[in-house]
Amino acid sequence: MQEKIKKWGLLFALLVLPYLAYNYLSRGENNFVKLAVVGEENHRIPPFSFLNQDRDTITNADYDGNIYVANFIFTTCPTICPTMTINMRYIQSELKIYPNIKFMSHTVNPEYDTPERLKQYAERMRIDESNFNFVTGAKEDIYDIARSYFVNAQEDELAPGGFLHSEYLVIIDREGRVRSGYSNFICTGCDTSSKKPNLDCSDCGPESVMKGNPVGSYDGTKDFVIKDMIKDIQTLMAEYHKDAKVERLRNEN
Repeated sequence: MQEKIKKWGLLFALLVLPYLAYNYLSRGENNFVKLAVVGEENHRIPPFSFLNQDRDTITNADYDGNIYVANFIFTTCPTICPTMTINMRYIQSELKIYPNIKFMSHTVNPEYDTPERLKQYAERMRIDESNFNFVTGAKEDIYDIARSYFVNAQEDELAPGGFLHSEYLVIIDREGRVRSGYSNFICTGCDTSSKKPNLDCSDCGPESVMKGNPVGSYDGTKDFVIKDMIKDIQTLMAEYHKDAKVERLRNEN
């Protein structure tokens, strides 16, 4: 009996919760506050090919159809990298019941961070490697792709450990686009600011709208930001769930 209850509980979490989250944030189908698409209209993460901690070649194809979280670290980092990895692990754990989500950490020190060292790092950080790749490759390829995520990665003799890289985590959607939630919403008519995703200004009425300011990326060292990021990933999942339902109904009719 308990196993049956657990089974139905898991199905509820997988299939119903994203839909409820979507509708909780809704004020009508056309007013749903979807995550922002960051960058130019046609911006996508470009094709890549890296080696992971198991010496498997990892390309875009391994992430097609998945939402994923990406960041940049190095295994000898004396400052923020362990915290970032622990928070990636926390996100992974919180979202483990959901399908089609993956994680990827790029080393910014590929000359030292061989697949074997990345493997040791993953094990030391107690990462579930089933959907998490730590990748290495040519330095110029890693630094180039960092720019497509809108984060920094470069050598810097003055930086701790000799490398300068962003502390940010980035959400990538199933189409390879950078997505994010909003820091606040500002009325286009009176400049009133609100943290809530209201689409109509309470002062100006429906003739003015609240325009969101995308956060772009998420500080991987701050716990409260990580919790916001988890909610935003769930919102993105709900967006896909709703779109799939609409498409299914359209096909049925």
